[in-house]
Amino acid sequence: MTISAALFRDIIAALGEQAVDDIAWSENLKPPTDAEDFASEAIFVICNSGMKNTIAVKIFAKVMTAIQGDLSAFDVFRHPGKAKAIDLIWRTRADLLAGYLSATDKIEFCASLPWIGGITKFHLAKNFGADVAKPDVHLQRLADREGITAQALCERLAAETGYRAATVDVVLWRACANGVLNSRTGEFLGGQAFDPEQRELGL
Repeated sequence: MTISAALFRDIIAALGEQAVDDIAWSENLKPPTDAEDFASEAIFVICNSGMKNTIAVKIFAKVMTAIQGDLSAFDVFRHPGKAKAIDLIWRTRADLLAGYLSATDKIEFCASLPWIGGITKFHLAKNFGADVAKPDVHLQRLADREGITAQALCERLAAETGYRAATVDVVLWRACANGVLNSRTGEFLGGQAFDPEQRELGL
């Protein structure tokens, strides 16, 4: 099933205020100009990687409190690899911001950061204002159903709706995460919901 512009508008309507907030946020993203903002965005993506968003948000808050108080992230987040990456990014945030701003390829610069991988580099670049889609499990399933990439899917809908491709990505991800759209089947469920455990796990 192809996601049409009309279906996309139905998805926005079904998401209600959540879609309004997500769209406003995404349409106004700008490149980082402050080292702490740069580091905190990268750290959020690291915390969020492989975790439920609801859990990641809580971990992120604890981590930021710790590192802003000159403690190690490991004091509150017992994931050695992620904690080490977070500490390094926070410690070198000024240099990293300068490197990002001067980089020709912003996405690949994001990929050079510790614990930022082939998919999360798009997440971070998007949060830094790049007009890209993150090919996570939901977006990739939707794109696969049309035989195209996640970026191509979002760019097509962006051209048809007037939103940024990154904004289309956010709306589609939210719709899948909230049970408005089933990424496995492509079925629009509107206000109905499928199994919440599957939704949290991205199934």
